[in-house]
Amino acid sequence: MARQDRPGRKVAVVGAGMVGSSFAYALIINGVARRLALIDRDPDRAAGEAMDLAHSLSFLQPVVVESGGYELCGDADIVVITAGAAQKPGESRLDLTRKNAAIIKKIVPLILTHNPDPIILMVTNPVDILTQVLLQESGLERSRVIGSGTMLDSSRFRHLLSQNCGVDVRNVHAYVVGEHGDSEVLVWSHANLAGAPLSEMCPVCTASCMLGVKQNIDEQVRNAAYKIIRRKSSTNWAIGLAVTRIVETILMDQDSVLTVSALWEGAHGLPSVCFSWPRLVGWQGVKSDLAFPLDPGELEALNASAEVIRDSLEALGS
Repeated sequence: MARQDRPGRKVAVVGAGMVGSSFAYALIINGVARRLALIDRDPDRAAGEAMDLAHSLSFLQPVVVESGGYELCGDADIVVITAGAAQKPGESRLDLTRKNAAIIKKIVPLILTHNPDPIILMVTNPVDILTQVLLQESGLERSRVIGSGTMLDSSRFRHLLSQNCGVDVRNVHAYVVGEHGDSEVLVWSHANLAGAPLSEMCPVCTASCMLGVKQNIDEQVRNAAYKIIRRKSSTNWAIGLAVTRIVETILMDQDSVLTVSALWEGAHGLPSVCFSWPRLVGWQGVKSDLAFPLDPGELEALNASAEVIRDSLEALGS
């Protein structure tokens, strides 16, 4: 049965901080979910966010917003985890590993006590490592444990290409794969404008700018979070919309290709760890990984990125 035919369409959010509340706001504006539950270690924070969101409902499509404990996960189609320690200025995503892994290990049994077979979407950083921790702790099928991965990084890549080339970002297609972090890989070999590969367009473009701009775009995508955090302490709006896009794809069974994080079971001899890759996503969660060739340099960089994640997992004892 397609997800849009199911009456529930309920999303539970664990963590009502900046990212969780931004996601909740984007979700109810989007109008896909019919029920939204907010859960937080600070019940007053969750209740306040739920009240504030509920006061906007006269302007939106019908949705029930509530707050409470983990019992609200019981009939949720998707549980989104945004809880965890925030990334501080000067702190890498990997620095967060130990403290957030401990938090996730406490949360997972509380969710599964009330809902033994949800789709769980991990947003907390470092997202690839925590997605793997979630997979190990939950015992759920690989398809039902998803990380937000490089959804935001890919959007940043597309935005910068759009600005550089003067083309509507909706006509720009480009992916970032691997770790959501310092070792991520921008896949230039498949970047295209309206289906036309940049590798074919740039040599005949009168602007002749891409020769010097690739390194700049790579740096901006890779370091965007650090720059935002330095200015406003956190990133929240864009990731809220990125997570909404994932949830919409699942609830509406859209079979969209998204760069989400999941356990690697593909080719290329890469380590079997969770990292981002273009994947077909729908009602069942991750349906399949796309057969997506990389050029030799990109494949080498992706292997290095996967090794970074594996090394972190080994240091964590996972």
